[in-house]
Formats: sequence, C-alpha cells, structure tokens
Amino acid sequence: MKALEIRPRVQECLDEFINQQRPILNKVSPSLDPLADYAHEFLSGGKRLRAAFCYWGYIGAGGEDSSEIICASTALELLQGCALVHDDVMDASDTRRGKPSIHKRFETMHQESNWLGDKKQFGGGGAILLGDLLLSWADEMLMNSGLPTADLLRGKKIYDLMRTELMAGQYLDIFEQARGGGSIENALNVIRFKSAKYTIERPLHLGGSLATENKQILQTYTDYGLPLGEAFQLRDDVLGVFGDPVETGKPAGDDLREGKRTVLIEMTYQKANAAQQVELNKHFGKDLDDQGVASLREIVTATGALTEVETMISSLLDQSQQALAEANITVQAKAAFSELALAATSRRV
Repeated sequence: MKALEIRPRVQECLDEFINQQRPILNKVSPSLDPLADYAHEFLSGGKRLRAAFCYWGYIGAGGEDSSEIICASTALELLQGCALVHDDVMDASDTRRGKPSIHKRFETMHQESNWLGDKKQFGGGGAILLGDLLLSWADEMLMNSGLPTADLLRGKKIYDLMRTELMAGQYLDIFEQARGGGSIENALNVIRFKSAKYTIERPLHLGGSLATENKQILQTYTDYGLPLGEAFQLRDDVLGVFGDPVETGKPAGDDLREGKRTVLIEMTYQKANAAQQVELNKHFGKDLDDQGVASLREIVTATGALTEVETMISSLLDQSQQALAEANITVQAKAAFSELALAATSRRV
C-alpha cells in the first residue's frame, strides 16, 4: 500500500465523525449548523501528512492495520484544523487553500445577514470558537477510537506533550514576529516546536506508542522524523516567499506581507548589505503590491539566503534518509516513510 492511500479512509472517518456531531450541535441550537458545515468543508482534502505519519508509525512499530488506528490517526487532522483556523486569525490571512479562511466566512455571514456590531470581531470570535471545537473533537476522536485502553493511555502522554509544544511554538512564532526577530537560532527553535515536532516527530511517536511499550522506537522515529520535520518547515518557508498561489492557496509573498521571521528571512537580514537592509526595512511586513514582493524576492535571492536554505533542506533530508536506512522497523513502513519524506519536502516553488 502506498503511504498516502489511507487518505480516503481518513476522510471517511472525518465525515462520519462530523455527521455524528451535527445532531448534538443542532439540539443546542439550529444556529450552530454553520459550525458543522464550515468544519466539514475545511477538513475536506489535503495530504493528511500527520495522520499518515501516525498510522505508519503504528505499522512500523509492529501494529496491524485496522479501522481503530485509522480513527486514532485521523484525530490529528482535527488538531491540525484547530491550528490552521487559529493561525489564520493570528496572521489575518484571508485565504486558506485558495478559499476564504474561516474567520472570513464568519465575517461574510455577519455582513450578509446585516447583524449588529463589527463583522471582523464576530469573524475572529467565531473562528476561535470553531478552532476550540475542533481541538475538543480531536481528543474525543482519539480516546473513542476503539483501541485498547492501555494503548490509548500510553499514547495520550505523547498527544498531551504534542499539543503543549504546538501551542508553545505558535506563541514563539508571534513573539518573534512582534519583536522583529533577531537570530537564526530563534527562528530554528520556532520551526522545531511549531512545525517539525508537531507535523512529523510527534505523530510518529503517537503511532509508535499506540502499538508498543518499546521506547527505543521513539528514538528511531526522532532520528528520522525531526530533521525531516525541520526540512518540511524550511520548504514551507521558501514557499511562503516564492510559492505559486495556485499551488499554495495563499497570495504570492504572503509571508513577506505578514512579516514572518522565518529562517529564510533571518538569514536574509544577516547577509544583506546596507542598501538591501534599507529595502528590507522599507517593505518587509508591509502591505506589498506585486512589485514590492518582487523586490524582496530579489534581495532574498541575491544575498544567497535562498541557496543556503535549500542546502539546509538537502542536508536535513539526507540525515533523515540515513536514519531511515538504519531503522529497525517493518519493511512496509520503511517504504512508506521514504515516500512520505518526498511528499513533505519536494513541494514545488
């Protein structure tokens, strides 16, 4: 089985779960119907990387395929949904995957209904609450997945740690942005906790812990997953500057407008000459037009920052592949992990 062939099963699990929640929400009030609708639409599609890493982490540790492990892995897609909805509010992003972000959907609802108050405040509040609901649902789906209680309690320790690290990384992200960054080391720390651990290492740990008490598997998964996770986020940072909106679902150069203090940007500032520093300070984090985006892209490229980040991605991927070659896991899982590594890091720029 190909690594991402579980996606239809993940989607089916999500659809079934949300449909089970609809009457519960409707019993509270029919006014809650949009929450289920927005959640269902928002959670449709995508690569399902976190669910895939959890599932294959389970298989790699000796677990067997079942609807229960699919359900447990799918819980991470609800957690991811929470993170994305909240992230779009914090970044004031108007789009997600080429469609209006959730807070914009709520704003439109407010405007078209001619309701009282400020539409932006309603939109932000609605999105935060929907994100919180997805977070609550993620716990519910994991713990009611049907796996043995002892296995779930063992995995829950990893899941709890994963959520704490994610929220800590999210805070560090807005903290660095607010204070204007300052170091590549700080930017690397953000990507490790906001993305690298959360996207790959911890899902692997969760899957492994659900399958076995053997803690050695966790170190194996760290050796493979952590450098891969960092490469994944570095690739995402490159796409945030140079990505095609058709591929990313975000406006061109969105990270430049938002003033994201990524490793790529910190490296650019470190390498920029005096004239380039002036241009960076003039445009970075501002409401850029296409010409402004192009100007900053030229600086990122001219300083050599883009080349250096691409080298970092290649080096991290090599580390991950070396660890995979030495890993004592099932042959089927090894093949899946190799495929997942490619899916995570080779997205087009």
